[in-house]
Amino acid sequence: MLFDLKGKVAVVTGARKGLGFGIAEGLAEAGADIAGVGPVVMPELEKSVTSLGRKFLHVEADLTSQERIPAIVEETVKKLGGIDILVNNAGIIRRADMLDFTEKDWDDVISINLKTVFFLSQAVARQMKEQGRGGKIISIASMLSFQGGVRVPSYTSSKSGVMGLTKLMGNELAKFNIQVNAIAPGYMATDNTEALQKDPVRSAEILARIPANRWGTPDDLKGAAIFLASQASNYVTGYTIAVDGGWLSR
Repeated sequence: MLFDLKGKVAVVTGARKGLGFGIAEGLAEAGADIAGVGPVVMPELEKSVTSLGRKFLHVEADLTSQERIPAIVEETVKKLGGIDILVNNAGIIRRADMLDFTEKDWDDVISINLKTVFFLSQAVARQMKEQGRGGKIISIASMLSFQGGVRVPSYTSSKSGVMGLTKLMGNELAKFNIQVNAIAPGYMATDNTEALQKDPVRSAEILARIPANRWGTPDDLKGAAIFLASQASNYVTGYTIAVDGGWLSR
């Protein structure tokens, strides 16, 4: 029963496809009802979640700004009865040499990857505190929470910030029985990495660095997400777990 999420409500941002889809599906498989947050409808996720006998709610929101954050909480509570789990998955990346990087590309990435993560977590934590039954906040970090990378200054800064915020929020929210952790995915086979996967040189270089010798998949994040969303992780907080096939240990 440690990993049972029956009766729980999970809010997952950026859940329409890729890693967010996999995580939302995994939480539903463990028993949670799902509120998928994003700017467009999510028929495939809705079908997957409801086929498991769980409830699904699409909450329309453009997370590049923080305007809809109160509504995300309000709509989820009204229609699903509360919030027990938040997964901050939505994010973007912009690539350019440091010397050429624009202020717009900096602001766009920091806004959704860091500012929205903080203020949505704040709003959900307030709701969890009011409910009085604790909760779980999980953010999607990155290997670049640990490493510098190249040509992604705002992304690296945002994901380093996610790791720091995870520690801070874990410290401050522990007294309310709210655990805050993060998952740092490795190289995942998603739309965002399609060009890399199709580049025989770069793909070979990447695989040579991964001890598991394969790209990760959204399904690979399900176990970590379920663990961090369940009572199995009640004494784990402020930590970032790498799910990277061994990339960081190489």
